[in-house]
Amino acid sequence: MKFSANLGFLWNDRPLPDAICAAKAAGFDAVECHWPYDVPASDVADALTETGLKMLGLNTRRGNVVAGDNGLAAITGREGEARAAIDEALNYAQAIGVPNIHVMAGFSNGARAQQTFGAALKYACTQAAMQGITILIEPLNKYDAPGYFLTTTDQALDIMKLVDAPNLKLMFDCYHVQLMEGDLTHKLKLLMPQIGHIQFASVPDRGAPDHGEINYAHIFETIAELGYTAPLGAEYKPLQSTDDTLAWLKPYL
Repeated sequence: MKFSANLGFLWNDRPLPDAICAAKAAGFDAVECHWPYDVPASDVADALTETGLKMLGLNTRRGNVVAGDNGLAAITGREGEARAAIDEALNYAQAIGVPNIHVMAGFSNGARAQQTFGAALKYACTQAAMQGITILIEPLNKYDAPGYFLTTTDQALDIMKLVDAPNLKLMFDCYHVQLMEGDLTHKLKLLMPQIGHIQFASVPDRGAPDHGEINYAHIFETIAELGYTAPLGAEYKPLQSTDDTLAWLKPYL
């Protein structure tokens, strides 16, 4: 198995270039992040070159975080902001060689929101295809993100059919899927052709994957048996210093 450190949560007390170096030292095969836009892309690119790691993905901006935004792409009336966020993400991704962009839907609901989200994703996929980039959508659970537009894998599949773009894939976060749907083994088998990236954390506390209700040894084995070979994203919230939470990783090094 290969693993990617999500630097939105891991080593997030350090500047992003330093966090990349820490991930390399810990034995991760790749990195990913949430919103790197306050860090010059050249600084991130230098750290990636120095370590030999690849940045697998990043998110579009959430919008006005102070006002409560958590994405823009499904919010009718803010289409211009959503497209600007997509363009920004594409430009940053191209500068540092990122293959995946997660387009965040935001807090919304209903048929108009789905149409708005679909239109934003069609735009994102068209622009991303020119750069060989994959667009990801991720269902978030209703406990951590109440009111978020996209909450289940079935809903994600409906949207993917609506958009009908070969470079639109599912971000399968085991933490969110377990909280909303459960049945991870069967879900992975069913959805693997649509999956573009996999993330994980313990349930219910979103900590390291060495405790809680998910048997990750089994989940990782299932993923390997299904032929998935890309690094899996460790997107968990350390309950102590990141370095002190990595016992789960040692058997895979």
